[in-house]
Amino acid sequence: MKRALVSELSNHRGAEVMLRGWVYRIRELSKVTFLVLRDRTGMIQVAMEPSLLGGVQLSVESVVEIRGVVRNEPRAALGYEIEAHELKVLALAEALPISVNGPTLEAAPETILDYRVLSLRHAKTNPIFKIQAALVRGFQMFLDKEGFLQIFTPKIVASGTEGGTELFSLQYFETKAYLAQSPQFYKQMMIGAGYERVYEVGQVYRAEKHSTSRHLNEYVSLDLELAFIDNEHDIMDLQNRLLAFMFEYVLQECSEELEELGVNLPSVPTIPRIPLLEAIEILEREYGKIHEEPDLDPEGERLLNKYILDITGSEFVYVTDYPWAKRPMYTMPKGEGLTRSFDLLFRGLEITTGGQRIHTYELLEANMIKKGLNPQDYSVYLPNFAWGMPPHGGLAIGLERLTAQIIGLRNVREASLFPRDRHRLTP
Repeated sequence: MKRALVSELSNHRGAEVMLRGWVYRIRELSKVTFLVLRDRTGMIQVAMEPSLLGGVQLSVESVVEIRGVVRNEPRAALGYEIEAHELKVLALAEALPISVNGPTLEAAPETILDYRVLSLRHAKTNPIFKIQAALVRGFQMFLDKEGFLQIFTPKIVASGTEGGTELFSLQYFETKAYLAQSPQFYKQMMIGAGYERVYEVGQVYRAEKHSTSRHLNEYVSLDLELAFIDNEHDIMDLQNRLLAFMFEYVLQECSEELEELGVNLPSVPTIPRIPLLEAIEILEREYGKIHEEPDLDPEGERLLNKYILDITGSEFVYVTDYPWAKRPMYTMPKGEGLTRSFDLLFRGLEITTGGQRIHTYELLEANMIKKGLNPQDYSVYLPNFAWGMPPHGGLAIGLERLTAQIIGLRNVREASLFPRDRHRLTP
């Protein structure tokens, strides 16, 4: 008999079915034993005679196969249940280190991550990654429709894209290599190769020795690059439409998961844009918040989002015109020490960095030198800009941060299946 999923059972009332899944709950009475069976699509109540257990001490989270008939039962959560006539234990669960069947996960954060395969079964954890997967599908679907090509770039590289020392090094045969901080160079080279519009979904690596609720050392980056732009506002316009599509897609595909987590997905309006220096002035005027340098710290990001929400009703805000000193060497200068770059803040956290890139050889080489970099160290990257590179720009969205902000998670690690941070390399 072909396996039936819980989500399909409403179409099989009165018919015999075979189910496979995990035992979520057990309630034993004198004449009947009730199980709640869980599979990837939902849960169903099962009623059976105790003798079907055959003397086995069944435990929660054991994996079983059940054959029975779908019967109407108004008292059951779904309005029907399985009247079982056969039960087969496929794998007994023993000595569970954490309980995953309560309303919340009653364990310390590190313990939850130590036993990640178990914690991912919990009803408040499992939906997170279905929502996250839908975000990625929405990202891909929108860009595919916009004529973008999905690419897959190397994660073992010869040098960093951002400069600096935040690189994980590794031995690559007889030479030294690094884990990629970003696909930035490759995205730009693909623009130069004539593809014009490219995107990638992939891991990136940052060897930053931080330990905060907003950082990971390995995370998934949603990257895109777009040719023949006029300026950075074309990139922001594109992302505005992209996010609106992604959120609508999640709303359509994950309504049950959003409801389970109590998430109200915000609409994506025309996102306000504010220059960084103006944002800093607002924070000082409205909140007495002083910034020692032209940048926003975490508190500044939260306060600015609050201000924009109060004034415009938007939970998003673009912060534009970052200083030249705060941006990588490939960022297009704007004059007066500024750049054609932006960050996107969502509910008090930066989720996107982007902007227009330099597309001419002479300006890029000069900017490298001005940044204290040696152009000869970029001999694979720099020459591409002497061979006809169109004006272009792009952005990168941190998937885990976006997921965490949508759901309201306290720590970005909760939005990573198997997080890698300063102190965690397993599981």
